[in-house]
Amino acid sequence: MPPKPIRRLRDLTRYRKALIEERSRAVNRLHKILEDAGVKLSCVATDVMGVSGRAMMRALIDGQADPEALAELARGRLRAKLPALRRALAGRFEEHHAFLLERMLAHVEDLESDITALSERIEEQIRPFEPAIALLRTIPGVERRAAEVIVAETGADMSRFPSAGHLASWAGVCPGQNESAGNRKSAKTRRGSKWLRGARTACARAASRSRGTYLAARYRQLARRRGDKKATMSIDHEILCTCWHMLSTGEFYREPTLSHSDEQIIKRIRRRAIGQLEHQGYKVILELLPKVA
Repeated sequence: MPPKPIRRLRDLTRYRKALIEERSRAVNRLHKILEDAGVKLSCVATDVMGVSGRAMMRALIDGQADPEALAELARGRLRAKLPALRRALAGRFEEHHAFLLERMLAHVEDLESDITALSERIEEQIRPFEPAIALLRTIPGVERRAAEVIVAETGADMSRFPSAGHLASWAGVCPGQNESAGNRKSAKTRRGSKWLRGARTACARAASRSRGTYLAARYRQLARRRGDKKATMSIDHEILCTCWHMLSTGEFYREPTLSHSDEQIIKRIRRRAIGQLEHQGYKVILELLPKVA
């Protein structure tokens, strides 16, 4: 049983996650009603729920049907797409669509208000754990919201887990073991906490897209051989083990040098090439060439 502050923090972060998911569903429904009305705003605007998109939707609700006038509500970089906006906004928006869109937009804004209130409450409740948040945010791919979830779900007390492997096993990122008569069958991971899994996966995805980091280089290396899903799971495992070490020692994340990562990749490529040649019956003798000045 975790202490009361952690239980309260879990309640808040889990409810916020549920509201964020509900907001995503509500926005999808909003996109669908626009598409039904022939308004292709999402094909032009990167974020329909941005300032420009909301202004256009409110104008549609108020009865404005002129594509020229609607397009003029664009702000910032979206104004560079005015011709495309005019074509996208020339739909068949009717009173039926206006009624539904108004209710959907109000629902999204209510959810956003609740999410903001929850985030502010979490900020208050998590102050005693700010040192842990600061540590976790130094890991590539781990943003503040994900760090809050990691602290809430693990309790930030790594003394509960004898090793990083125990934490990874509890979280469900270790391969399963299903062996009978020497034949290994399924190696699926166990489920673990679904709340922690969502945050971890987002961190692993973000880390794999980061630039100039060991985790990104490691992801690319694994993805070539094992595919995206297994590579992402491996990065997930590395991040969680890193969290255990950092929260146990209080040390900030230290980025392994890229030269070390590149050297490991080169060694593996060399071993693979030698193995392929030996498999075809060749004897391979390596000789280091002199460096060219």
